[in-house]
Amino acid sequence: MENKTNTADVIIFGAGPSGLAGAHELVIHDKKIIIFEKDKQVGGISKTVKFKDCYFDLGGHRFFTKSKRVNKLWNKTLGDNFLKRPRLSRIYYRNKFFNYPIKPLNAFKGLGLINSIQILFSYLLIKLFPYKKEDTFEEWTSNRFGKKLYKIFFKTYTEKLWGIPCTEIQAEWVAQRIKGLSLLSAVKNALLPDKKSKIKTLINEFKYPKYGPGMMYNKMTEDIKQMGGKIYTETEVLKINHTNFTVDSVTVKNKNAEAIEEVFYAKNFLSSMPITTLVKRLSPSAPEEVIQAANNLTYRSFIAISVILKAPNPFPDTWIYIHSPEVKMGRIQNFKNWSPHMVTNDEQVALGLEYFCTENDELWNMKDEDLIKLGLEELEKIHLGKKETFVDGFVARVPKAYPVYDRTYNKNLEVVKNYLDKFKNLQPIGRYGMFKYNNMDHSILTGIYASENILGKEHNIWQVNADQEYHEQTKK
Repeated sequence: MENKTNTADVIIFGAGPSGLAGAHELVIHDKKIIIFEKDKQVGGISKTVKFKDCYFDLGGHRFFTKSKRVNKLWNKTLGDNFLKRPRLSRIYYRNKFFNYPIKPLNAFKGLGLINSIQILFSYLLIKLFPYKKEDTFEEWTSNRFGKKLYKIFFKTYTEKLWGIPCTEIQAEWVAQRIKGLSLLSAVKNALLPDKKSKIKTLINEFKYPKYGPGMMYNKMTEDIKQMGGKIYTETEVLKINHTNFTVDSVTVKNKNAEAIEEVFYAKNFLSSMPITTLVKRLSPSAPEEVIQAANNLTYRSFIAISVILKAPNPFPDTWIYIHSPEVKMGRIQNFKNWSPHMVTNDEQVALGLEYFCTENDELWNMKDEDLIKLGLEELEKIHLGKKETFVDGFVARVPKAYPVYDRTYNKNLEVVKNYLDKFKNLQPIGRYGMFKYNNMDHSILTGIYASENILGKEHNIWQVNADQEYHEQTKK
């Protein structure tokens, strides 16, 4: 017989933004929910880690959305604990800072006369002889900025991020991130700003929790529990038991329970675990061609080397994109600029040095002390910090942070989606769960919509963040 404590209306895999948002929507409608989270801390890749009285955001997360539903949830959860922060993130390239998004006059000034002339010539050339197809990152970006500017400002960083050549990355990703922008539109907007223009620009400020995004998801967890929801951390879903495309139960194991597996039952299931893992946890197993398609989907991971330095604030940005090819580092977070409450010592700064990698590659498997040493050496190499100011630090490895949009991902994802669509009571949600480069607000929206589907609505959650403007763009 079923154990009544092991039953729920809805079971959710993962306590990241999408899973928690979905759970919140369900509990306020009196649904009995259970969440299983593999990690010991909620929040997914939006968690905040406290270390030596400093708070470190794993990745940097701006709270900005065009969704009234998401804004309502955020404001209800944190209220006055939101700060308004100025938006500043620039590109660091060969000892100089450049505005992002690119502002032509700033770029030309920093690159010098010869490079600027070459950039303009390259842009005119691509206008005369453009790529006829725009399937890849290189083709899409070159057609809008010219090959010279593409190589300077886009190629190095993008290949650091994805670990594959830009000729292998699909244009779908970049078109979503910098929609509506080209060198010509940027020049026009800089010289002749037009209030009626349809060109999009990035927001000038955003909301941010006093103590990082983890504050949001910790509070959301408290609210869910107070309303009767259950959240089990350090608990892994081992099997998703189903019959005739209806999930009946899940088999789980708590990290702290020796060899004890438990079965939990529910009427509906939401999954924010990686879609590749979801397929492999199905019991009975998915068809071989579906498993193979899931195996062909790859994620990119990153390592956050978090360091405390006894030094003055090195730059005013919340983060810096490191485009300089002489270092492996991809991005630097400056948490004092995110929120003054995250670093209370006036003589210290807390930086997050981000390195993009693949699970179990050479970088991923380096010892923590060697990674900290590498980060400090590269920080000094690009003149943004000194090893001698190091106070303390730690390393966080973030697996499967970015779904890789390679040449075959669409075909493989379609196979997986078509199979999962056959299930009557199982919905994938969030960035991991849908293998979709969602922003935080988009992930939250998928959780809310999937929960509303359980309550009787008919949302197509795959349409969230499809052909929409970039989440930090506003119309003039």
